[in-house]
Amino acid sequence: MRELTRQQPVWTEPVSNDPMVRRLPWPELFDWELAGVAVACALLATWLDDWLAGAVLLVLWLGYKLLVFPGGTPVLVLAFGFEWLQVSLGVLYHDATGRDLMTIAQSEYRPMVFIGLGCVIALAVGLRLGVTLVWRYRAPGEPWPEEAFTWPVLVGVYVTMLMSETTVKNFAWDNPSITQAVLAIDMARLGVLFLLFRRLTRPTIRWHFIGLLLLVEIVMGFIGFFAGFREPLILVVLALLEVFDRRSNEHRIALASILVLGAMLGVLWIGIRTSYRRDFTELDTYQTSAQKRISHIQDLSSTWWHRDTHDLMNDVDLFVERVWAVYYPALAVARVPAQVPHTNGGLMWAVIQHIAMPRIFFPDKPALPSNSDLVRRYSGVWVAGQEQNTSIAFGYAAESYVDFGVPLMFLPIFVFATFMGMAYAWLMNHIYHRELAVALTTVVFWLSLYLFERSWAKMVGDALTMLLYLGTVTVLLDRLLLTKFVRQGSGAQAAG
Repeated sequence: MRELTRQQPVWTEPVSNDPMVRRLPWPELFDWELAGVAVACALLATWLDDWLAGAVLLVLWLGYKLLVFPGGTPVLVLAFGFEWLQVSLGVLYHDATGRDLMTIAQSEYRPMVFIGLGCVIALAVGLRLGVTLVWRYRAPGEPWPEEAFTWPVLVGVYVTMLMSETTVKNFAWDNPSITQAVLAIDMARLGVLFLLFRRLTRPTIRWHFIGLLLLVEIVMGFIGFFAGFREPLILVVLALLEVFDRRSNEHRIALASILVLGAMLGVLWIGIRTSYRRDFTELDTYQTSAQKRISHIQDLSSTWWHRDTHDLMNDVDLFVERVWAVYYPALAVARVPAQVPHTNGGLMWAVIQHIAMPRIFFPDKPALPSNSDLVRRYSGVWVAGQEQNTSIAFGYAAESYVDFGVPLMFLPIFVFATFMGMAYAWLMNHIYHRELAVALTTVVFWLSLYLFERSWAKMVGDALTMLLYLGTVTVLLDRLLLTKFVRQGSGAQAAG
């Protein structure tokens, strides 16, 4: 049986006979590595003439060092990276291109970017601490099967879930007391989709099948009301990263192509979503006809593609603004406490009370204030709200700042991240089928951690709901399949 060595691929599960080695150590920092990062940060800051760009690069490196470890999966570092992007993208884009952005022109964005970097560092440190406290490497002799399902079962479950998704969601919204539970279990479809992508990368990458499956998911995502094409792209990236060989040109080109495709689709969606959503809302037959929606998306995309360069670049600017989620938080930092006092934990206490009363047991519990109301009060901007069936994102970082200010605002982020790191390690340790553990943690921890602009109530509530429902179902399924696996193994030994 293999012993734990530093030469093993990073995403493989090491095995060790030594109980002391089974604990996950903190990452090592080498003098040459620190020197190289310092030089890279200095060069970037000099090239862009902005010291903040150097700080942005340093935070990205710290997150990578903390969240990439043997036996883990790429989901933690990718979720961290997406939050980092939402804090940093506008700075890098403006410094590199010189193009004006609304956030830069109309807000003091730099303090909020600095605060946002502190938030993502607190997230990374908390996740690594939580994982370190609970993690254990696998011991020789324990049953650790790789696959849980056969190909026909996996494909059949995926097709069934895909065809019934709309029905399940309508049922969830028609029954408010169990909406969160049903929607959480519905997220299992993404887990099955990830398993398909993951299977298609082993033992070799079957690009044609991956491309076909990705095409289906992107089309289905585009004809919905929201940008549902994002998750399939992320899931295929996560599947590829598990087997990624940085020495392979094929792997590098494929990964870069998917990232570029994601950016292009994001810009396209920004350019056509207003017209598309207007028709989606106003025309009843349009909502019920997938063919009409696909045809309309094609027409809108063709028109968008033939716009002049100036208009296309304006859409790129809007896409950057949409991803760079610091505008309203930056306005709040400027107003609190200069014009509006800190709440001293009032927002967090309301969230705790709300989460402690699950709607399945308290169907009449009052709703929390909308994000738009928080933006209006603390950012001083009258944005669209419940009157227009809209909610403008404020974000957990802004809520923490309004509650506690710097530096206490980083404490709840660190505590939540530590809990999530512990939950991640526990699930990876106690779900014996590797692909079940990877699929569950990929879905739960991506959806729970990737959005910087998500409110505390949404982030914590969704995380606990998915851990409770999806986690419980997966653990029970794993135990059922493990019993069968062990019984088959014992039968094979007896026959031998």
